[in-house]
Amino acid sequence: MEHTEQQLEQKSVGVVEPAFFTFAEDEPFCLESGAQLGPITIAYETYGRLNAERTNAILICHALSGSGHAAGYHDPADRKPGWWDECIGPGKAFDTDRFFVICSNVIGSCYGSTGPASINPTTGLPYGLTFPVVTVGDMVRAQEKLIDHLGIAQLLCVAGGSMGGMQVLEWAAHHPQRVKSAIPLATTAHHSPMLIAFSEVGRQAIYADPSWNNGNYYDNGKRPDAGLAVARMVGHITYLSEMSMHQKFGRRLQQLEKYGYEFDTEFEIESYLKYNGNNFTRRFDANSYLYVT
Repeated sequence: MEHTEQQLEQKSVGVVEPAFFTFAEDEPFCLESGAQLGPITIAYETYGRLNAERTNAILICHALSGSGHAAGYHDPADRKPGWWDECIGPGKAFDTDRFFVICSNVIGSCYGSTGPASINPTTGLPYGLTFPVVTVGDMVRAQEKLIDHLGIAQLLCVAGGSMGGMQVLEWAAHHPQRVKSAIPLATTAHHSPMLIAFSEVGRQAIYADPSWNNGNYYDNGKRPDAGLAVARMVGHITYLSEMSMHQKFGRRLQQLEKYGYEFDTEFEIESYLKYNGNNFTRRFDANSYLYVT
C-alpha cells in the first residue's frame, strides 16, 4: 500500500535518500589486524538537520544484520520503514525536529558499504574471502571517518543495540573526546563462550553448503541460501530466552490438532525459525554473515 505524504510526515521522517562516502582512495585504511583496505565506501542516511554549531548530531549503530536505513521509506510504496522508525522521527525518542541523526552500514556488511561482495579494484572481481577480517574497532574507526567528512567534531550521542551496542561501547571507550553521551542497549563488551559457540555453528552451516564454494559464488548463479538460512535459525535461538520461547510458542502445534509423526514442520517454534531463516536469505549475503559474526 502506498503511503500518502501526510502519513509519511506524521509517522516518520518520510522518504529518504541513501548517501555514500568513499575514503582511503590514495592511502589504504589500516585495520586492527594489520591488513590494509581501500578504497572504502560507507552507505549512510541522515534525518533532521545539523545545527549551525554542529552540536546536535546523534549516531545510530545497527545490529548484526541491520543497515544504514534506520528510519523512513526509500519509496512511498515501501511496506516497511527503516528498522528503528519507531524511535527516529519528529517527536520520537531521537527527535528529528531537534537532532541530526546519522546511521551508517558497517564495513563488511552488504547494504552499500564495502564488504566481501564488493568489487576488489585490483582484480575486478568480488572480494569474497580475500576481504580482510574487520573488527568492531575497525567499524567504528570507519564511522569516525564519516563523522569527520560531515564536519562534526563531537557527537551528542551514540546509540545502538546488540552489535550496535558493541560499537557504542567502542566509541565511548576509545574515542571519548568525540562522544558526549552513549546509549548501549542489549549488548556486551565481548562475546561469551556460548555466543562464540553459536556463531561458529552458524558459520559451519554456511561452509557446509556446496553452493558456498569457498566464498566464490557471486558469479555462478547459485547462492548458499540453505546454509545461510540455518545460520539465521541458530541466531534466532540466541535472540530468545527459554522463558520467552515458552511464552511466545510453548509446545503449540502449527496448524495441526495432533502430532503427525512426520518430519514436516509440526511446532510453531519450528515454523518461526524456518520463516526467519528463509526470509533472511532474500536480504543478506552469506559471506558478510561470516565477517560480521
